[in-house]
Amino acid sequence: MSAHQAPEAAPATALVPGAEVTAVTDGAAPLPVLHRTVRPEWIDYNGHMSEAFYVLVFGYATDAMMIETGLHAGYRESTGCSLYTVESHIRYLRDVPEGAHLTVRTRMLGADAKKARFCHEMYVVDAPDGTPGPDASPVATSELLALHVDRRLGRTAPFPDRVRARLEALAEPAPEWAGRSIAEVPAPR
Repeated sequence: MSAHQAPEAAPATALVPGAEVTAVTDGAAPLPVLHRTVRPEWIDYNGHMSEAFYVLVFGYATDAMMIETGLHAGYRESTGCSLYTVESHIRYLRDVPEGAHLTVRTRMLGADAKKARFCHEMYVVDAPDGTPGPDASPVATSELLALHVDRRLGRTAPFPDRVRARLEALAEPAPEWAGRSIAEVPAPR
């Protein structure tokens, strides 16, 4: 097992005092597995984790994926390039209570010269560094499309060959839920 510390995520952690990005690559997953415990300040007026904090935890998982694929702070500083999320779709499947231990698994679904499509699956587990059982169902999912952007030029730029090769090597078939859109609701006439 290897642990990844991501100090470059510090600005996002200002929302959650004392938080840090820690991901662990377990032998079962080619991308980091993120572990978090639901904090009291993440609970909303309905008594469960607020939607904003699902996004925060999924953001930490994206940070861990970026580190693992070579898009880390050093890369961003030396190249002026980064990954920008341009589309995401989150499904909130079950309530998550205060104190719940979360595990987020990340899957790379595809990449081309300038784009990456990936997803996260969030599980409630029994221990802070636990692994979901084989029949576990996610409590939330997130699917994202991101562009590789040269921040100095303000436009997309190709991934370096080594990064693109890593993204492509990690690609796996999309889960059945990926690629869905929000259900339509008829507008009043």
